[in-house]
Amino acid sequence: MTLLVIGLIGLVVLGISLVAGDLFDGALDALAGDVFSSAVLGAFVAATGFGGAAAQAAGAPLLVALPVGLVAGVAFGWFAYWLTRLIRDGGSDATLTIDDTIGRDGKVVTGIPAEGFGVVTILVGGHTMRLNARADQPLDPGTQVHVTSVLSPTAVTVAPVWQPLG
Repeated sequence: MTLLVIGLIGLVVLGISLVAGDLFDGALDALAGDVFSSAVLGAFVAATGFGGAAAQAAGAPLLVALPVGLVAGVAFGWFAYWLTRLIRDGGSDATLTIDDTIGRDGKVVTGIPAEGFGVVTILVGGHTMRLNARADQPLDPGTQVHVTSVLSPTAVTVAPVWQPLG
């Protein structure tokens, strides 16, 4: 029963840290970084309590259940540490710019005349960009193209992609 209460206390600490942020912000700065954040400590305490309780429920004596709980606590604490660092250090994707299209392949949507503009679609980072395009030669809709340069914030220069005969 005591180990279940310890597990519940750990869950409460973990839940509060997920909702309110780090409970010990600044209090444990002398210790090693994120290792002693409230999320890591909450996960450690919860897994220790529930792991030990599970071992006891399986018939293990307290002297065996405690080390089993501690191993579970260390494993879940490490996972919480890894996950919080991954989330914190994982920067967000930058906003796409037209410069990101240079060197990318796309497809002509609206034909490109000899002395004018057509429309192409370019896939960049999972986003489809629809841009005005100019080429050295007329290109029909459906032609695969390669972006060679940027003309303006909404227009690029393209060249047809070489297609092997076959």
